[in-house]
Amino acid sequence: MRAMQPDDLYGLPLDRFIPERTALVRALRADKQRDEAAAVAALRKPSVAAWAVNQLVRSQGAAVKDLFDAGDTLRGAQADLLSGSGDGRSLRAAGERERAAVDELVQAARGLLTSEGHELSPAVVERVADTLHAAALDENARQQVRGGRLERELRHAGLGLGETALAHPPAAAKPAAPREQGAAAKRAAPREPAAAAKRAERERADARRAARTAEAVARRRAERSRHALRAAEERRARAAQALEEADEAVATAREEAQEAADAHARAQADLEKL
Repeated sequence: MRAMQPDDLYGLPLDRFIPERTALVRALRADKQRDEAAAVAALRKPSVAAWAVNQLVRSQGAAVKDLFDAGDTLRGAQADLLSGSGDGRSLRAAGERERAAVDELVQAARGLLTSEGHELSPAVVERVADTLHAAALDENARQQVRGGRLERELRHAGLGLGETALAHPPAAAKPAAPREQGAAAKRAAPREPAAAAKRAERERADARRAARTAEAVARRRAERSRHALRAAEERRARAAQALEEADEAVATAREEAQEAADAHARAQADLEKL
């Protein structure tokens, strides 16, 4: 039977990480591999979202490869468009392919269960999607995800390639011939009296100003809501991390207490032999 390796810890059910890490540390210390034991003891228990991504990397190899390929295609389409050799249609198609690859893996993640036997929460699923999106578009994030031993979820900090397709400016219209200009001017001549036209224009201007004001107010409210949500999520993540670190500290303390008790028992046995 193959001995447990550090990489194996990240493929275990989440609630088995700390116990199995503790057992591996003990085995390495018993084998006089102190440096290796210290390195394993320093490994952090993954967050739920990171654990889910690790399971996807380990069990959905073909879909993960498709995600990376789709990300490469999207980055290439963006580069082509910026250099002038691509077009918006190719960028949109690449963006749709990348989103489809993320969606396929997210759907697989929904089938995973937490340590308590519950389905992943919507917030965790969203963080899984963010991490997959980052791995598709960012090489550093991809290297962290590829090994299947991620400790914390990731988020792409770029411009969201493909989310908003760039468009070429419309071609300038050909100037109309003088005779055509005259006919167009006659067709465009106002049919209502000048006063009514001015009044209508003022009403339109007032409506535009009101619409701009309403849009600005709504945008500020949306920004405040996003900031509040982000702050709440960060506080929750810090609390969850603190709890995990406390669990790890308790497990380490128990391990050290057990080792001290074992050493005491051996010392007593040696003393009784004297």
